[in-house]
Amino acid sequence: MTDAVSEPTLLRPHAEQQYAHELAALARLDDRPRPPSWHLSPWAVVTYLLGGELSDGTVVSPKYVGPRRLMEVAVATLATDRALLLLGVPGTAKTWVSEHLSAAISGSSTRLVQGTAGTSEDSVRYGWNYARLLAEGPSADALVPSPIMTAMRDGAIARIEELTRIPADVQDALITILSEKTLPVAELGIEVQASKGFNVIATANDRDRGVNELSSALRRRFNTVVLPLPASEEDEVAIVTSRVEQLGTSLELPKIPAAAEEIRRVVTVFRELRQGVTTDGRTKLKSPSGTLSTAEAISVVTGGLALSAHFGDGVLRSTDIAAGILGSVVKDPVADRVVWSEYLEAVVRERPEWADFYRACREITG
Repeated sequence: MTDAVSEPTLLRPHAEQQYAHELAALARLDDRPRPPSWHLSPWAVVTYLLGGELSDGTVVSPKYVGPRRLMEVAVATLATDRALLLLGVPGTAKTWVSEHLSAAISGSSTRLVQGTAGTSEDSVRYGWNYARLLAEGPSADALVPSPIMTAMRDGAIARIEELTRIPADVQDALITILSEKTLPVAELGIEVQASKGFNVIATANDRDRGVNELSSALRRRFNTVVLPLPASEEDEVAIVTSRVEQLGTSLELPKIPAAAEEIRRVVTVFRELRQGVTTDGRTKLKSPSGTLSTAEAISVVTGGLALSAHFGDGVLRSTDIAAGILGSVVKDPVADRVVWSEYLEAVVRERPEWADFYRACREITG
């Protein structure tokens, strides 16, 4: 007799799985007008993204910390026939916002095309089951729909990640889809027309300009919303704290005491180097080649928590985050190392309350 094998837990649930109870509560209490095929009204979608307390006491956690108007514009765009382009530097939550918008509007975030240099037109339009194609010839049964074609049929949101990394000729396949809301299948002499509720959310990294620029014809089909880096240190600390807590739970890291001091230190270092000036405005700094995004700060703190839990004393300390910060700052082994060394000596060393952090960084840097 063998022991029953337990079901594996998901490492990274989709948004609609992780926040199913919030989405269900919003849907139950949402009495505002909903666009065709939408699971929630635009107001409820924004509430889901920004958080709040519902009339029945359900607490909706914030998924995005930033200007409310940006989320209102994004949601309003998707209620029209214009597609949405989320643009910003790496780490500004473009993918995160895209996923949660899709989950709240369509109940699923999985109709996804991942943009790379190797993304083919089949990924955007449709492909074929070649075994059936050879045996039977072109037929509806041999057709393999893309996530975008599936979203058109379902009246749902399709997502395209890293649009500017997709080759230009493949990008152009979107023009007819976005303008005519139809996808011709020439081999079968038919077309798939989009059901009401269909739309597209694309993301693009504004540091990728020049990789595969969007044509003016395609750009006109999108309404662009630029997601900024967190405006204030408090906002960024709140984002990092929230996401680290969620990741720690998901990864089942041992619980450790509050790490507010080290989180704020990581955020301060990243913001000062990113902006090229200390928080008090007194010292100008060189900026490294990397972005030092909020997402990287989350990664540094999460890695530090793992070090502390498994190899430390269970308290997040400077020694746990020093190596992660060094890895984030020093992308160019020559130029960035100079930037980091100057920052250590001119800023970190002069802060008495950061003495432990200075020693840890110097030990790691060598």
